[in-house]
Amino acid sequence: MGKNSNISLEKLLTNTEVYRNLSVPQLVEVAIKRGEGKLTNTGALRVSTGKYTGRSPKDKYIVKEPTTEQKIAWGAVNQSIEEEKFEALFADVLQYLNEKQLFVFDGFAGADDLYCLPITVVNEYAWHNLFAHQLFIRPADEELKHHKAQFTVVYAPGFQAKPEKHGTKTETFIIVNYKKKMVLIGGTEYAGEMKKSIFSVMNTILPDNDVLPMHCSANIGENNDVALFFGLSGTGKTTLSADPNRYLIGDDEHGWCDAGIFNFEGGCYAKAIHLSMETEPEIYKSVRFGAILENAIINDKTRVPDYDDNSLTENTRVAYPINHIDNVIIPGLAGHPNVIIFLTADAFGVLPPISKLTKEQAMYHFLSGYTSKLAGTERGVTKPQATFSTCFGAPFLPLYPSVYAKLLGENIDKYNTTVYLVNTGWTGGPYGVGKRMKLSFTRAMITAALKGELDKFAFNPDPIFGLLIPEFCPGVPRDVLNPRNTWPNKEDYDKQAKDLADRFNKNFEKLESNDPTIKSMKF
Repeated sequence: MGKNSNISLEKLLTNTEVYRNLSVPQLVEVAIKRGEGKLTNTGALRVSTGKYTGRSPKDKYIVKEPTTEQKIAWGAVNQSIEEEKFEALFADVLQYLNEKQLFVFDGFAGADDLYCLPITVVNEYAWHNLFAHQLFIRPADEELKHHKAQFTVVYAPGFQAKPEKHGTKTETFIIVNYKKKMVLIGGTEYAGEMKKSIFSVMNTILPDNDVLPMHCSANIGENNDVALFFGLSGTGKTTLSADPNRYLIGDDEHGWCDAGIFNFEGGCYAKAIHLSMETEPEIYKSVRFGAILENAIINDKTRVPDYDDNSLTENTRVAYPINHIDNVIIPGLAGHPNVIIFLTADAFGVLPPISKLTKEQAMYHFLSGYTSKLAGTERGVTKPQATFSTCFGAPFLPLYPSVYAKLLGENIDKYNTTVYLVNTGWTGGPYGVGKRMKLSFTRAMITAALKGELDKFAFNPDPIFGLLIPEFCPGVPRDVLNPRNTWPNKEDYDKQAKDLADRFNKNFEKLESNDPTIKSMKF
């Protein structure tokens, strides 16, 4: 293929070395032939993501133009880039790709026909195209005949931006252009950038249709009762939503519309560090042919992964189609959630292990998105630190937080959904003094919440946080339910609780200063 300074994306995709909608076996074969990965002993494709083993949030941009200027919540998360800089970068990326083999996937984001987003993903690497094939929703042959992308992802990991020319901070870029309906990615091999970029797009366009996009997992019981699980890393979202007595709808991204909830994805992207058959059997069994194992260390001879080896990164992951799991709902559609669980791991040991929230409290805690960083997890962290991530997904929210909180409150009212805050963190004292809440207690509390058993008992408001604490829960000692009762020194508890409440207040003041609409909401 010769050089052409006027190459367009449409012309690029007509080149002879463009491979469109290859099957999983074909993509695996090509990836191995090109040296992009190796098969593990169970048939999964093991790959390395190179320099970057996680997302690059500081290299993420949105093109500022008339349609986005007033709509996007600009700031440290949603950084702007000029149209002219994007066009210069896009032209250089196309020129770079014009000399490469390309792999194209046509599919969808969103299982609901009314709100699904037809997408096309263009990749330099075969394994990246396999990732897109497994993580997004795969079309049937008939759907493929009529597929017309409304958003295109162009991913050139081998291309490095020039900051002085292209307006980026580094060689890495993840740019969403809503005017061109495109995501442009380069300078990183971390495949998760594709998944989260399209999630950010869905978070931008769905609220215009009164659909609430959510960073949560979802499952459904035998009586068609639906539950949503929100929570930041380390709170137990994956573990607690993977219930053998319930069916998984999706593990990460969902929308809530008039018809109910729907999964955005056709696959799962699970952490693989310390993965075992004993702790997470469904995920462990999913690491087979068609799955992609990222940055895990495997034995050169036996090809057996060592899931405890973190020499490349703690963020080892496995990507697989959702049908690798037995108890799963396909397509990922269900009714309105009966129960929403907000998960937090409070290392201060002062939040109740389970508490019911009013609609206003639910909106408040949704906007707060609280959990704790633990001492020793990061350099310089010597004691627990309160961490807040708006709507439990701040890095992926292009709009103002009030937009999402307002939709949540309206849906809670409209569909009579019950919301609980569940603390999987510490009891009997803070981290280093108390103990982590027993998983068996947490499971018992969540089961009681999902079955409506807690409604049989009285609730009493916590004097500091106002949370409604149940007087009784089957399978859980009464003293455990009220955190103050578990502390040897009640004055120490009161001091710690007031300190955390003050952190909540300061975080909320910051939210209000950045989003004036929040001030007009009633909490």
